[in-house]
Amino acid sequence: MSNLTIFLRQVRSRSREHLQAMGLLASARLAGQMVAVLRQELDSMVRVIYLLTQNSERRELLIGASVRGEKWSQEASRAKVTDREMVELAQSLQGWTQAVYKFGCAFIHLSGLHDYNDRDPLSQLPTEERRDILEHCRYYHGGPAAERFEDLVPYLPSILEKIAKNLECYLESLENGEMLDTNDV
Repeated sequence: MSNLTIFLRQVRSRSREHLQAMGLLASARLAGQMVAVLRQELDSMVRVIYLLTQNSERRELLIGASVRGEKWSQEASRAKVTDREMVELAQSLQGWTQAVYKFGCAFIHLSGLHDYNDRDPLSQLPTEERRDILEHCRYYHGGPAAERFEDLVPYLPSILEKIAKNLECYLESLENGEMLDTNDV
């Protein structure tokens, strides 16, 4: 079995689990964990986007490293490929990626945003980040009208579904050996 086949299976399995987990978390009203799952799905998407900008030889190396559980390293050195680098690349393609990724990271790592039952996490964000998240949600998902976290939470499952659908399109491109033109990104 090829590394690409294994990688695609890993990512798709993770995505299915995220969708299932989101439903359970939404039912239990565990908003912080919902955002964490969203961030994990976004992590998969930015990695696949990054792979789609690499030539076939480099892509194979990175996919092999992923299958073996190794960190990705830069082409010319032992330096690691950073999340920041991949997110910035995805941001140039999907104008909302950076704000959502950063917001999600705050729910992965212990932060003041975990106090969301008593302090609104959206109000703790810089204005531009809050605006990016809300504008994206309003444009693609029809809301929320208010700028409160509690109003955003019901939209998280549909946001995850949208990211999962985008991820699947990118996976199909990867499967077909396609490449994103970095001039378009």
